[in-house]
Formats: sequence, structure tokens, C-alpha cells
Amino acid sequence: MSSLALNYPRNTRGRDFVVGDIHGHFSRLDAAMRQIDFDPAVDRIFSVGDMVDRGPESERVLEYISQPWFHAVRGNHEDMAIRYPEGSMDMETYVRNGGAWMVGSPRSFQIEVSDALSTLPVAITVETDLGDIGIVHADCPAARWRDFTGRLTHPSLTSRDRTLLTQQALWSRERIESGDCTTLQDVAAIVVGHTPLGQISRLANVYYIDTGACFRHMNKLTLVQLAPTAGTILREAAVA
Repeated sequence: MSSLALNYPRNTRGRDFVVGDIHGHFSRLDAAMRQIDFDPAVDRIFSVGDMVDRGPESERVLEYISQPWFHAVRGNHEDMAIRYPEGSMDMETYVRNGGAWMVGSPRSFQIEVSDALSTLPVAITVETDLGDIGIVHADCPAARWRDFTGRLTHPSLTSRDRTLLTQQALWSRERIESGDCTTLQDVAAIVVGHTPLGQISRLANVYYIDTGACFRHMNKLTLVQLAPTAGTILREAAVA
């Protein structure tokens, strides 16, 4: 199994961006990349997960996660896409949640996607000029980012406890539903998706960037730039 927590050094040659929940709208990501004149030779894009389900191009996920400039954490929809071919995801439930593209695909493709997505980490730490920025799909289930990432990768953590920790990171809405404004330690900021909102929102140093690309009443895919200036943690870079 690949590491569930990865670290990326400061990008000294180009820019770093984070994209909200794509949900199969990869053509819109392409459009956002054109808006920022994305340079694959030096720029990087990080994904908060939920790249698949609900949208029209979920099968393109393999194209993107194979690119050297694209780095993603898994979301709860990746979790479902991993588990369905394994037989641990109910078909009707998955279809209701946008998984018809997977259910209707050949078995060999289902396994290929599941195997590829299972290599994705749960957490990514990106070094920037303003300090480390954490990326996780739904929430950091700890008061300190390094406690969370350390536990994810600690060899003594039981399989059951690792699964529970991962499920919290991929599925929890506890922080945003309670309006918890506690600052998370060890990082300048944490960037998450999972909860669709009308615009980029923030609770203390946790930034929510899922702007509902797959929902008609929101219908925006947002790309933010990390540490674009000496005093700015992140800012909106493109909307498609």
C-alpha cells in the first residue's frame, strides 16, 4: 500500500494550485487551466478529491492522476469507486451517488480504476513560502495536522483505527456543521472540499473550496492558487 500522507517541497520554479471537487467535469478543469495559462513544466495542481461520480467524464480520472503535475487526495467518492469493484459498496447506493459510470463499465476497467485510486493518499502537505499547507478531502480529525498525518502513517496503528481515521478525513462535516473556528496547528492553512458552498469559505485556517460543479444551483468549479503573494495564503485563480 502506498503512503496515506505525502509531502511536497516548495515549488521554486512555478505556481501551485488546488482544485475543488471535480465530479467528472474534467473539461471544465481544462478550461480553468487555460484561464491561468497553466504551464505543466513548472506548475502543479493539487486536488481535494471527489474527482469522479455525478459528472459526464469520470472515466478521465486515470488520464489526470497519471500526469506528473497533478496530485490528488482521495475523497469519499474515490472511496466508493475503490470499494465497489471489491464488493464492499452496495450497487444501488453507489448509483444513487453518481456511480452509474463505474457500475456500467467493464469489470477490467472497474478494477483498473479501483487499483489506481487506491494508491492516492488521504492527506498531502505542500510547503510554501508562508508555511505548510495541508490538503484533505473533508476534515482534519485532530487538533494538529502533524498528529493526523503521523497517525495515518504510523506502523503501530491498527488497520481498524486507520480505517476509522480515514473515514473521518473523507466523510466528516462535523467542523463546518458546528461552525468550529478552532485554528488547526502545525500548518498555515488546510484546504478541503466535500461540502458544496456558493463561494470559497473559511473557518479559522480551514478553507472550503468545493463550489458545486455538479449541482445546477451552484455549477462552478473553482481553482485557487496557494501563497500567490507574500501575505496571502490562497486566492481564487479561475472559475469554470
